[in-house]
Amino acid sequence: MQIGTSLTHCLIKKQQAHPDASGEFTLLMNDIVSACKVISSYVNKGNLIGILGSAETENIQGETQKKLDIISNDVFTDTLMQGTQVAALASEEMDEVYHLPANAKRGKYLCVYDPLDGSSNIDVNVTVGTIFSVLRAPEGVENPSEQDFLQPPGTEQVAAGYCIYGPSTIMVLTTGEGVNGFTLDMDIGEFKLTHPNITIPEDTKEFAINMSNQRFWDAPVKRYIDECLIGKEGPRGKDFNMRWVASMVAEVHRILTRGGVFLYPIDSKIRAQGGKLRLMYEANPMAMIIEQAGGMAITGPERILDIKPHKLHQRVPVILGSKNEVQVLSDYHKA
Repeated sequence: MQIGTSLTHCLIKKQQAHPDASGEFTLLMNDIVSACKVISSYVNKGNLIGILGSAETENIQGETQKKLDIISNDVFTDTLMQGTQVAALASEEMDEVYHLPANAKRGKYLCVYDPLDGSSNIDVNVTVGTIFSVLRAPEGVENPSEQDFLQPPGTEQVAAGYCIYGPSTIMVLTTGEGVNGFTLDMDIGEFKLTHPNITIPEDTKEFAINMSNQRFWDAPVKRYIDECLIGKEGPRGKDFNMRWVASMVAEVHRILTRGGVFLYPIDSKIRAQGGKLRLMYEANPMAMIIEQAGGMAITGPERILDIKPHKLHQRVPVILGSKNEVQVLSDYHKA
């Protein structure tokens, strides 16, 4: 596809390449695009319409919700529910699987999403985003259960993507055939192809990690970060820069743009809960995007996409980014 091609046109062309396609996936993606446009508008307006600040509620993970967390979740859920392409939904902000009304037509897909990733940044006007993953619904099941969402590992995702709400709104999408980025043209309300065939550089001199957790890290991560900080005088033979935005969407987007490594590893503080980031809503979709762009995504000891989920809100450690650096971390975990 040429630069400037609309996302809608790209989806239609992809559908035409599969003669047996029903068009349901294209319609589902159009609903996801519509939801992200609405969320982008809300994020852009912020306190002009009084939607910043805490909602004074907590989600199932015990995290304080922002007003925009709830609004974004409602927008995404309502938009997808009105279509006929999904059989059920699951969100980081909802305790359980969201079932469609009894009289609603069921589609052949399941969708899981983090409606507003990095929402702790929203009040200080730092980049946030939406993450989503599309799975196949089980055939013949009227109301898919939590177990139906957990049947496949991440390798079985139909599609994954995110929408980043920054200086411009960009949707990054993979359907298992590479990664493309589309920028929202606000004047016409259309996403246009601006970042075709995204590929992550295999080498990097940049890492992103929350250094305040350093005292809790396991030995492999301590070793890696210590070597990065020593710089070219140490065993890595090069100087590194450190970044930390506290928004996974922002961190991954930077890596896709210029390379790097993002780490939210296991540590002694969060070991009992299995990690910090959610497997279904964050780790799996981002791992699919990263791998499709030529990078690697691991927990430390294992590939993220090989994990068999065992609960909807399961947490895992996440290390992803430029292939050669993540391989170093993988080797250190196996040493």
